[in-house]
Amino acid sequence: MTAATHSTLFPQVPETADAVLDGLDPEQREVALALNGPVCVLAGAGTGKTRAITHRIAYGVRAGILQPASVLAVTFTNRAAGEMRGRLRQLGAGGVQARTFHSAALRQLQFFWPKAVGGELPRLLERKVQVVAEAAARCRIRLDRNELRDVTGEIEWAKVTQTVPADYPAAVAKSLRDAPRDPAEIGQIYSMYEQLKRDRSVIDFEDVLLLTVGILQDRHDIAEQIRRQYQHFVVDEYQDVSPLQQRLLDLWLGDRDNLCVVGDASQTIYSFTGATPDHLLNFRTRHPGATVVKLVRDYRSTPQVVHLANGLLSQARGRAAEHRLELISQRDPGPEPVYTEYADEPTEAEGTARRVRDLIAAGVPAGEIAVLYRINAQSEVYEQALADAGVPYQLRGAERFFERQEVREAGIALRGAARAGGNDSLLDDAEGLPAQVRAVLSTKGWTSTPPAGSGAVRDRWESLAALVRLAEDFDRARPGATLSDLVAELDERAAAQHAPTVQGVTLASLHAAKGLEWDAVFLVGLTEGMMPITYAKTDEQVEEERRLLYVGVTRARVHLTLSWALSRSPGGRANRRPSRFLKGLRPGSGSLGTVGSAIGSGSVERGTGPVRRKPRGPVRCRVCGTTLTEAGAMKLMRCEDCPSDMDEALYERLRDWRSEQATQLGQPAYCVFTDKTLMAIAERVPATGGELSSISGVTARKLDRFGAEVLAICAGQEGPTDGGEG
Repeated sequence: MTAATHSTLFPQVPETADAVLDGLDPEQREVALALNGPVCVLAGAGTGKTRAITHRIAYGVRAGILQPASVLAVTFTNRAAGEMRGRLRQLGAGGVQARTFHSAALRQLQFFWPKAVGGELPRLLERKVQVVAEAAARCRIRLDRNELRDVTGEIEWAKVTQTVPADYPAAVAKSLRDAPRDPAEIGQIYSMYEQLKRDRSVIDFEDVLLLTVGILQDRHDIAEQIRRQYQHFVVDEYQDVSPLQQRLLDLWLGDRDNLCVVGDASQTIYSFTGATPDHLLNFRTRHPGATVVKLVRDYRSTPQVVHLANGLLSQARGRAAEHRLELISQRDPGPEPVYTEYADEPTEAEGTARRVRDLIAAGVPAGEIAVLYRINAQSEVYEQALADAGVPYQLRGAERFFERQEVREAGIALRGAARAGGNDSLLDDAEGLPAQVRAVLSTKGWTSTPPAGSGAVRDRWESLAALVRLAEDFDRARPGATLSDLVAELDERAAAQHAPTVQGVTLASLHAAKGLEWDAVFLVGLTEGMMPITYAKTDEQVEEERRLLYVGVTRARVHLTLSWALSRSPGGRANRRPSRFLKGLRPGSGSLGTVGSAIGSGSVERGTGPVRRKPRGPVRCRVCGTTLTEAGAMKLMRCEDCPSDMDEALYERLRDWRSEQATQLGQPAYCVFTDKTLMAIAERVPATGGELSSISGVTARKLDRFGAEVLAICAGQEGPTDGGEG
């Protein structure tokens, strides 16, 4: 989670321009005061770059040096833009435009299209994959689902690198890019895709940038109108700009140099989308008189985490590595990073879930824990393990906070109470804003104590509890604030996508974790072939994989665990090796020489699962004998396609029983047993505790809790057996 959402406190708006500078360190203050000419901020992970640039803008506005409407701050995600708008508003600079490149370009395109082209702007295509599929079909090229996704990605890369269909094969060869299919075929599909869009008068997200660039190049009057509007530009995450985005930025600037860029070449992890750190690394060449400020004071992570991050980059090679920043932790010491080796992937997932549960028991909030992996396909086994352990989790990219049904309902209730004022009987005995909010939300399911367990009921309560905490913080920061003031604040936060904290362990890919942070981070699956990924062939691609791991390490504030499994499935050959990036970092893997022997001074643990979960040989399908590798198939002990001998009536009884259990516990059904586990039970019909415990998903804890009832249902009884009778 971001630094902005880690605390829901509402700081007072600084009274003066000078007060905006209070609390900045010397380097951040230097950034804030550098208001003219080109400025390049090289900001390491956790060094407060967003704080520095938002205070820079706010100071300029509050001092009368910058006009709010003349500043355009651009970044790469709606979340980051929303966070920036929220911070600027809290600093008294709410009129500044903070947008993504696409959002800013779309706004300009919609405004100037009638004047530049005439008529209405073509409809924006929300999902291009269907049109790509049709283009491939018209070219008589068959694509499976994965190929379709990859070809769509190639078209996006071609467009942001300003490569037309006819030039695509040559561009792929020049860039040493691994195309998912014959480049000539992809060029053909790309050409047909563009033709279909023209025929249907639709544009895609890349066209938004291309068309804006085209208009600004062709219509100097429109370009000058935009330049009169925007005098100062700030670009966050500058290491991620594509050639097309840089071209648009150049057109916005014209011959001026009031540009502040912020970035870290060591966090360049999106080159597959066309992003390149070259613009950041060449900034001082293009702007010889630029002010350059380095932010290296790390306020996020402990010295132990920072030491590991620095050690990881010390092995890096290439141009980005030459410009790496040596971070200096500003936090008190914490625990050493933990390195854990497991026998197989399911055991790694179970061990991770146990450690997560232990951290929660020790007081670390679930919302401050993340499990990060290289590819999304790795999430299933961790979802299963956390569900089996009764730990609530959320997948990164889930529904936004203010779009949740319970939050929308709460907003309506609070707005109604604010309008009613003293005429709402709910508020008769509520003194003060927090008490009023608690009274209103109690009608929507909030209680002073959380419901037991996890699941939908707990999720709803957590959302409402987040609103209660936000009201308490708001009241402390703004004494005398009314319910109407809070409603207005909620509306502004919703517009800025600035949500309060919600609890639940985060599962996310390393790419999706960029820009976020947690108290505890588990980096899992760190084996050769996964980190670096097997298709990283060139030195450049391998170095980007190293940077991706660096991003993962620097997400952790205090607790950091790195793990790997020696085989994919239980009983498989232990032929995997830990990631090469851990060499010299994990104990017993060699020395880094100049980096120092203290790196990774903890120890490598051997992670173990329950003894019963370790078969003596590969897990084979009990129908056809094929070796099983997928988690779902191993749970069923058969290939997904092999015929099932499941007792359908037993399965339905088990589902009914599970539904009752989940309701009693206030948890989602999967936290009792997943569908796959119930199917396995209904297929194998266990008669003893030993037979039941041999089924994947039936942990020792669940056997103790539910075993008697499940065995009774399997035996055709209505309730649990007692003392072995029946």
